[in-house]
Amino acid sequence: MTLNIKETYSPACIAKILQENKVIASVGVSINPIKPSYLVGRWLSLRGFTIIPINPGYAGQEMWGNVTYGEINEIKEQIDMLQIFRRSEAVPGIVDQALEYLPSLKTIWMQIGVMNQQAAEEARDRGIEVVQNLCPKIELQRLSG
Repeated sequence: MTLNIKETYSPACIAKILQENKVIASVGVSINPIKPSYLVGRWLSLRGFTIIPINPGYAGQEMWGNVTYGEINEIKEQIDMLQIFRRSEAVPGIVDQALEYLPSLKTIWMQIGVMNQQAAEEARDRGIEVVQNLCPKIELQRLSG
């Protein structure tokens, strides 16, 4: 885990990612409405994003009109972006699964407090855009003024 690395992203880069990635698989999402993962997923779903929840504890339950999957390899939809709401230590395994099972993946987005430079470099080497330690909800709000 390397949280001391500070990556910066231009507003244009973030805007492009959020315009081009409309189907988001969200790893670690919660059904608890006071958890950040729930709040972010709900907010994005209300703004036209399709959120595909991934959490083995809620597998089979519906959130925002979509069935929750237990694992990445179960996803049937074409995924543009993988959003990670898990600890930084879990990121390498999640990224490995995403690279193996999500052929249409364009972006991996690690939430605030989540970073793993080795996994980010592996994804970038495969042509995947990577954002670390940011929240798409906050960034979209910031870009919207």
